Amino acid sequence: MDALWSFVVNRREQLLVDSYLHVSAVVQSLALATVLAVALGVLVYRSPLGSAAATATAGAILTVPSFALLGLLIPFLGLGVGPTIVALVLYALLPILRNTVLGLSSVDPAVTDAARGVGMNRLRLLTKIELPLAWPSILTGMRVSTQMIMGILALAAYAKGPGLGNVIFSGLSRLGSPNAVPQALTGTVLIVVLALALDGVLVLLGRLTIPRGIRD
Repeated sequence: MDALWSFVVNRREQLLVDSYLHVSAVVQSLALATVLAVALGVLVYRSPLGSAAATATAGAILTVPSFALLGLLIPFLGLGVGPTIVALVLYALLPILRNTVLGLSSVDPAVTDAARGVGMNRLRLLTKIELPLAWPSILTGMRVSTQMIMGILALAAYAKGPGLGNVIFSGLSRLGSPNAVPQALTGTVLIVVLALALDGVLVLLGRLTIPRGIRD
């Protein structure tokens, strides 16, 4: 425990930088994935065949091993942030897309009929009625994606990606040295702590943006 604490104290500045880069990459990827998944969900949710095809494609991407996907992206995007963000966006798509389709499909037809009855056009119906009612489901998908890509990002260290994966794999590569285990353990624990913190932020976002009447 003393070795772990000494490592954290001595490397606190670098750990703060790596933690910031880790969270930054996850937040950017989550934002991009949410925009893409919600847009795709809006396009396909009225079509059972389109919804099935879109979720099946996103699911197929999720089955590609992380190392393989990064390896496929490196020839086109090089090393570093580029392939890391693209890979995280692709992995984050499925939970958000699936929940978007589910949320939009679950809107009560009587509500949409009433909205049309008062003169709402398709765009207003989507933005004023359907998306707000689907937002709790979309947010749940975002929370699942966040937890998932927080861990996957650690593997991007092999492609010189940003974040705490560098701390973990640097420690593992020096097993046998005094700081190896504290280094790997510190990176792992920080990822778990940051994942819980980001989930807390999304829960708070839900409390602030979901009307009380549809929150529970």
